[in-house]
Amino acid sequence: MKKTSSQFIFFGSGPIAAESLRLLVQDFTIEIVVTKPNLPHYNHKLSVSDIARKHGIECLELVNNKAVEQILSQPFDSKIGLIIDYGIILSEKVINYFPLGIVNSHFSLLPQWRGPDPISFAILSGQKETGVSLMLIRPGIDDGPLLAQKKFHLSKTLTSPLLTQALIKLSHNMLVATLPRYIEGKVTPYEQDKSTPPTYSRKLTKEDGLIQWPKPADQIEREIRAYADWPKSYTKLNRTNVIITAGRVVNQSGAPGKFIIDHKRLIIYCGQQAFEITMLKPAAKPVMSTEAFLAGYSNKLSV
Repeated sequence: MKKTSSQFIFFGSGPIAAESLRLLVQDFTIEIVVTKPNLPHYNHKLSVSDIARKHGIECLELVNNKAVEQILSQPFDSKIGLIIDYGIILSEKVINYFPLGIVNSHFSLLPQWRGPDPISFAILSGQKETGVSLMLIRPGIDDGPLLAQKKFHLSKTLTSPLLTQALIKLSHNMLVATLPRYIEGKVTPYEQDKSTPPTYSRKLTKEDGLIQWPKPADQIEREIRAYADWPKSYTKLNRTNVIITAGRVVNQSGAPGKFIIDHKRLIIYCGQQAFEITMLKPAAKPVMSTEAFLAGYSNKLSV
């Protein structure tokens, strides 16, 4: 496919940015890539710097706004920046460097789920749709004017890794359709819907993954799907630590946290209803079905 004549400087650092950049290099000319030094937990994945170097694009690993400002003190040809999953809120000085601003591809229907983790919070909230917003950034938190928005239906079985991949593809298609037209002056930015109160996501912590069984079962089921990539959903079944990767809500009741084994089914009572585990991962073992787990661990589950 022939690249567009559109050119920009790319800002991004996480796995979403890396996969987005892998797609973008097929359709755009990217003058330079600005990223952060790789974190240890990205070592098993292709990073932004890996993608840039593979395609012969200059890649700068910068740790803060001051370093970015110093780099942008030299002239570049790009009139626009693009930021995806960068992890640093850029200063007004950096934003103003670009005559056409910096476009952020944000994975929610703004003003819904501003902040660092809109994907997980879309699943956690139980909403029926999410999407992608192309926005011109301001120094605030995701409150800039929009260039485009598209919706994506959320099924009741979608996990955060699957939703992430779907939104990366949607984002790329929107950028291909919108960015050249914006650069040509054919797209007029418009303000976010002020009649809808904004909601805010936050960074998840390892502690978020500890399952609290007094919660309703449907909330726990959403958490397991939302935390599938990180921090994962973990608990202890008697003496055995496990990560729960899949299951379903069942209409049973009992003391929250108590579990029963019923005809090769493993059911844990919750604050409302109960949760049947269908897939799980014991410590240092691969993910397995409940039936396989019970065959190997039943002696450790007895009281």
